[in-house]
Amino acid sequence: MTESKAAEPRGNPSVSDYLAAERTFLAWVRTGLALMGFGFVVARFGLFLEEFRIAAPALGGQSRVNGGHSVWFGTALIAMGVLVDLFACWNHVRIVRQLNRGAFEFTTSSKTAVAVAIFLAIVGVAMAIYLILV
Repeated sequence: MTESKAAEPRGNPSVSDYLAAERTFLAWVRTGLALMGFGFVVARFGLFLEEFRIAAPALGGQSRVNGGHSVWFGTALIAMGVLVDLFACWNHVRIVRQLNRGAFEFTTSSKTAVAVAIFLAIVGVAMAIYLILV
């Protein structure tokens, strides 16, 4: 069993501690931006399907090709990207404050990373089902 250590005094934090916190922060920002960019592409996929239906009605079939759901999937990904970036800001400020106090709280796992991974898995399965049905 791993016990979590709460606010152990460590002395003065080094520059590498602050740089590690900044690298982690920037990695989360990149993840949020990637989610937003991918969400935009997914949302615009519906427009592509609509154009495809208009250009080749015999191939697509009006009842089968519908891009309406891609807007919802894309919007969900964009919203998740925004939430990830907001969390990254909050977490970075919290970690820097703890480093400045000389105490850092170690946790067993990153609950946010696990939540984002589960959310992305659910959205991925939903998108796969959607693409199969389209």
